This record gives sequence, structure tokens and C-alpha cells, in this order.
Amino acid sequence: MSLSGRSLSTLKNYSRHMAQIALYYNQLPTELDEDQVRDYLWMLQKKTNKPSKSSFKHAVYGLRLLYRLTGRDDRAIRLPSIPKVHKLPAVLSKQEVKALLKAPRLLKHRVLLALIYSAGLRMQEVCRLEISDLDFDRMQIHIRQSKGRKDRYVPLSQLMKRGLLSYLSACKPHYYLFNGKEYGSQLSRKGVQWLMQDAVSKAGIKKKGICVHTLRHSYATHLLEDGLDIVSIKELLGHSFLETTLVYLHMAGLGRKAPFSPLDTLYTKEA
Repeated sequence: MSLSGRSLSTLKNYSRHMAQIALYYNQLPTELDEDQVRDYLWMLQKKTNKPSKSSFKHAVYGLRLLYRLTGRDDRAIRLPSIPKVHKLPAVLSKQEVKALLKAPRLLKHRVLLALIYSAGLRMQEVCRLEISDLDFDRMQIHIRQSKGRKDRYVPLSQLMKRGLLSYLSACKPHYYLFNGKEYGSQLSRKGVQWLMQDAVSKAGIKKKGICVHTLRHSYATHLLEDGLDIVSIKELLGHSFLETTLVYLHMAGLGRKAPFSPLDTLYTKEA
């Protein structure tokens, strides 16, 4: 994590868009007037079709942050608000998770996907995991400097311990738990994304919107369905606000009754 509580990848996206604006006008973004900014955003919105698309959002949010850091009043240049799309994320069933975790041919890939699901990890968290972050005695994993610059500990499952010990013995990774192509390097996020999509395809999962983060969503949803309270899930996920975690209440099948009208029970024998 870095400036203003934003992740390094987010700041890189902001910087890239500020560079694109500078190249477009051959001027620094801080030197542009309102008409120039509005014209550029109009062009970008036409290109991306929707103002909620990531390229448009990063341009607007990047300008807001730049203006704030340079002491410029961003209200002087009216930046558009970004509509929030309230869309529930995709979640896998337990049977689909089982199929997914069996799909990869390599032990390393099976263990990696299982670890993401078993501990509800973000993709960058599993890429940055070091071997020393595993505590087999206390049965926990140390997640360092995650989103929001917060460390946290998550439980290490017994099944995951067995898988990790087999993997460490067979593959002998160096420093990072999952190495990239170069000796001692960490596995890239693109590599994790590729193996996830390959596993989804091999497992025959047809749901739309499945990505690496789906395993984290499935972890939280399954914990909730298995009876763990929402506050504990918030802490395990490393969320700063409970509101972020509450989305899983809409996704979990908690055995609730089907919606009905009170009129149907108004004239029962008991009433």
C-alpha cells in the first residue's frame, strides 16, 4: 500500500492515465483548464461507452487525487461523479470449488488455488507470501501489509498444511512461497490469472465473471453458510468496514424462508 491508502497497482493506473492526458495535450494535467479536461473525458467516455468503465474511472479519480495533492481545488474543474454499480459478485458452489481444485495438473497450481480459497486471500497477497509467513506450529498464516496497510493472521487448515508440506518438499521454492520463472522471484499476477482460467475451463465451470477473486468471495460465502458470524468474517478478510462484508449476506444460502405476504398468515387458525 502507498499514498492516501491506495494500493500500488491503483496508483500505477492513475499515473498511466495522467501520462496519457499529458501526451494528449502535450501539457501537464495541472496546467489544463476546465474545457480541456471536459473534452478529454468526453472523448474517453465515448471510447469506453460507459462512465463506470475502469479507464474512465481511473482518469477521473487520478485527476481528483492529483488536484488534492497539488493543492488545487478540484471543484473549480467539475469532474463527473462515477455511478456505483451494485452488482453481486459471482460465487462458486462447494462442488464447483472441489472440481476447480482438482483440475490443475501441477501440484504447485493445485496448492496455490487451494490456499487462496482456504484462507480467503487476495491475488496480490498469495503472490507476495513468503515461506516464513507460514506458521505450522500455531496453524496460521501471516498476511503482511495487505490492502489498507494492515497485517493480519488467518487460520491454516489441517488439509492445507498437508498440501503445503507436500508442495514444499517436492518443489522446494526459494524465499517466496510461489516462485515465478526467475529463481527466487514471486509468481506474477498474470500467471495466477492464467492458471485460474485454465482450471475453470478444465473443471467445466460455465458461470460468467469467474476470476481469482471469486475464490475469496466463495470462501466468505461458504463460511457464512457454515455458521461463522459476519464480524469474524470481516476480520478474516481484512475489511476495514463491516458494510463491505455485509454483501455476503445477500449471497449466502442461509436457509431463510421464501418471501411471503403477512395476509396469508393473518387468518390462520392460530391468529
